[in-house]
Amino acid sequence: MKAAGLSSGKGHKDENFPVASILIARKHRPVIMAFYRFARLADDIADNPAATPTAKLALLEDLRANLVGEADDAVEGVGLRNALADRGLSNEHALDLLRAFRQDVTKQRYSNWNELLDYCRYSAMPVGRFVLDVHGESRDLWLANDALCAALQIINHLQDCAKDYSEIDRVYIPMDLLEQAGLSTLALAKDKASLALRGVIGELARRTQGLLAASRPFAGQIRDHRLSLEVSVIQTLAEDLTQRLMNRDPLSERVHHTRGEMPGLLLRSVRHFVSARLGPKRTDLESVSRP
Repeated sequence: MKAAGLSSGKGHKDENFPVASILIARKHRPVIMAFYRFARLADDIADNPAATPTAKLALLEDLRANLVGEADDAVEGVGLRNALADRGLSNEHALDLLRAFRQDVTKQRYSNWNELLDYCRYSAMPVGRFVLDVHGESRDLWLANDALCAALQIINHLQDCAKDYSEIDRVYIPMDLLEQAGLSTLALAKDKASLALRGVIGELARRTQGLLAASRPFAGQIRDHRLSLEVSVIQTLAEDLTQRLMNRDPLSERVHHTRGEMPGLLLRSVRHFVSARLGPKRTDLESVSRP
């Protein structure tokens, strides 16, 4: 089985949040896109319902071998390896992502919030860390980055909770919250969320708002103004989606943004950008790991 045969066909323009948008300086976009193509293929492998776990793990291992120079048969792996070498960048973030995708193959449930955040440490945080490294930003920004990236990941989980359960039997909603609400994973198979499930989703959205509160000063801490503006856009989109998850049912209602909504959101993000550039440079991250 070839990895390319498991591709979902999804591209960077299909993602919930910007990927190497025109806000990013042209010189940085190729390596970011190489990283995205690598991550996209690995994600497609892990999420493909037709492949066996054994086959998925073998394909992910082949990607790793191509990334580190032990093989040359996966375009995405070789492409990222070469792009990193050209820029003198480490492959550590891509290797962290592969750890998360292997976990996706073998782990279907998460016990609690902290276990979910630990997953985000490998599935989401490396993406932002990589982009910061590409721009030569300080690693002192990683804590703020990690809060934002974890929030983005959890937002995606909540938006797609029914689809993930029905198509690949994967549940990212912590089991302890479901159990406290008297629910099982079968609640995700309904056409409409029960009041109890809405309460669980609302609680996770509230905790995600805590992550976003911690990441709010992030844009203002970034030296590169173009990247800072992109982060401001992402922060605004995430805050809006999280508020929607407080008020909408992802099982029966649209949560994703429409194109018509984007101009107003972009205007709001520009205001956030200006505020961030002029605002405080310190982030209080004490609440990131607490419910």
